[in-house]
Amino acid sequence: MSTANACLSVNGINVDVVYKDIKNLHVGVYPPIGRVRVAAPQRLDEAHIRLAVIHRLPWIKRQRKQLQDAARQSPREMVSGESHYVWGERYRLTVVERSKRPSIELDGGRLLLFVPRDLDTAARLELLQRWQRRQLRAAIPALIERWEPTVGRCVPSWGIRRMKTKWGSCNCQSGRIWFNLELSKKHPRCLEYVVVHEMAHLLERNHGERFTTLMDAFLPDWRSRRDELNGAPLASERWAEISPPI
Repeated sequence: MSTANACLSVNGINVDVVYKDIKNLHVGVYPPIGRVRVAAPQRLDEAHIRLAVIHRLPWIKRQRKQLQDAARQSPREMVSGESHYVWGERYRLTVVERSKRPSIELDGGRLLLFVPRDLDTAARLELLQRWQRRQLRAAIPALIERWEPTVGRCVPSWGIRRMKTKWGSCNCQSGRIWFNLELSKKHPRCLEYVVVHEMAHLLERNHGERFTTLMDAFLPDWRSRRDELNGAPLASERWAEISPPI
C-alpha cells in the first residue's frame, strides 16, 4: 500500500513520488506534457530517489520531448474544407456567408458555420468555442448526476475553461471541478472518464494507490479511456481564449 506522497524538483523537472510496498523503483513519464512519476520502495529516502531520477534524466528528457513534440492539430483558419472534431467524430467545415445571426449546425458529416461576410478568423474561432462550451454544458450535468451516488459525494459547482496541460482539475476543499474545453472534441467516453477521475479526487487528493483502487472500482476500463484521450492530437495554441465559465 502507498504510505506517503511527495513532490521533488530535479534539474527543474517536477517529480511526483509515491511510496509503495514494492522492491524496485519505477519511473514513468506520462502524457499529455510529460508528467514524471516515481513509484518508490518505502525503504528509500529522498536522497536515493533524487539520485535515481538524476541517473535517468537523459531518458526522462527524451520521453518528455517526444510527448511535447507530439502531433498537434494544424492551426484552424476557419475556412471551408477544414476538419473539425465533435465528440470524437470528424466533420468537414462548410462556411456559409449570410446576413443573419451567426450560428453553427451539424449536418451529416458537415459542420455548418453560418456567419456574416465580414466576420474575421478570430471571431469565427470564438463562435466555435462558444458552441463547444454549450455542448459540454449540456453533457456534463447528466454525467455528474449519474456518478454522484456511486462516488458518494456531490459536486457543488463546476466550470469549463481552456487548459494547456490538464483535461480537468478538482479543488478538493471547495469541491469545484473544472473541465477542459477541448473535451468537446473527444469521444463521450473520454469525457465520462474525466468526470469520474475528478470526482474521485473528492475522496483522494493524490494519484496514489488508493486513488487507483477507487478508479478501478468506479470505472474498470478507465485506463483504456485515458489512453484514448491522451492519444488524440492536441489543439493548436492558436485557439482564441474565451473568458469562462459557467
